[in-house]
Amino acid sequence: MKTILYLHAGAEMYGADKILLELVTGLDKTKFRPVVILPTDGILREKLEKAEIKVHVISYPILRRKYFNPKGIINYISKYRSQSDAIVDYLNKNNIDVDIIHVNTLAVLEGIHLKKKLHVPLYWHIHEIITHPQIINKFLCWCVNKYADKAIVVSGPVKHHLVINGVNPKKVNVIHNGIDSNIFSPNVDSDYLYDEWNIPRNAIKVGMIGRINNWKGQSDFLDALAPLLKDFDNLYLFVVGSAFEGQEWRINELKQKIKSFPHNDRIIFSEFRKDNYAVEHFFDVLILPSTSPDPLPTVVLESMGCGRAVIGYAHGGITEMVQDGINGKLVPPLNKNALRSAVKDCIVDKNYIRWGENSRQQLLNNFSLIKFIETFEKLYGSSKR
Repeated sequence: MKTILYLHAGAEMYGADKILLELVTGLDKTKFRPVVILPTDGILREKLEKAEIKVHVISYPILRRKYFNPKGIINYISKYRSQSDAIVDYLNKNNIDVDIIHVNTLAVLEGIHLKKKLHVPLYWHIHEIITHPQIINKFLCWCVNKYADKAIVVSGPVKHHLVINGVNPKKVNVIHNGIDSNIFSPNVDSDYLYDEWNIPRNAIKVGMIGRINNWKGQSDFLDALAPLLKDFDNLYLFVVGSAFEGQEWRINELKQKIKSFPHNDRIIFSEFRKDNYAVEHFFDVLILPSTSPDPLPTVVLESMGCGRAVIGYAHGGITEMVQDGINGKLVPPLNKNALRSAVKDCIVDKNYIRWGENSRQQLLNNFSLIKFIETFEKLYGSSKR
């Protein structure tokens, strides 16, 4: 049996968090023993423990913008060394003999230190396309090329980004994420949301779900689609998501922006929810307006599983998930007018009904959870210390 040590960047339930949960709970436990160490406590830890996965919290630093200054760099280096050693101490005290280190995000560099200490392969699972700051992008790609035994990426665009930035293509394996199509399904009961949000039953529901930050595109979503509220009196817009700790000001800014639009009583904002499977089923159309390439957005897979149409900017992993005119529509990145036109045409022609049906089939054919887990098991099984 191989023991795999997983390091992650948080303990919430956004895209990469969900993928980690699906992977470690889905592994064949007669062949693989997952051990997860998280930098903070949260809902992810609760779900892992409920699934009887060994999980522990050690507050190792995550590479965030708050460290991008002289004082921050010193603080990061200090915490990096001490907390990486704390992970080693924990493993030793609990007699955990690691065979593979699986780091689940570019923002966690502790895997490098642990690779040197434990003398085991480092598998770097990359869910990001970092375009700026460019110096950070170059540094991280250099780290991956130098220290990763395998760079596992979630889509072709992520592989392309790494390779053009100096990562050896022979190291890079594309494994598309998969989701549980029984949980994210057309059979989900989401009717209670009509009452919760006081939405009429004949509403056309167009929404987005994502972390509130500087690139997920909440402003583009509102700028593009709020003008349509005057054209369709049964159109409702939804923005769902929370900000990183310390960036709650982004939520306040977003709320003020929503108030600035006419018909803002039909713009619903909700912070992060535990029932996103129902929210995604509730929407008629999911919008992905990320202003930087989103590597393989889990929310798109989940909406596809629920049988929902997807419209978004044509960059990043969505280009491998949405077939234009088949299960959604792709428009030029950052073109808010094109995004507005695509949604308007979709509503007028009611394309979202047919696109949603096709989305479900697209998910089953290409992004199954079983295929995702089996591919990882094969990769883990081929590794040698």
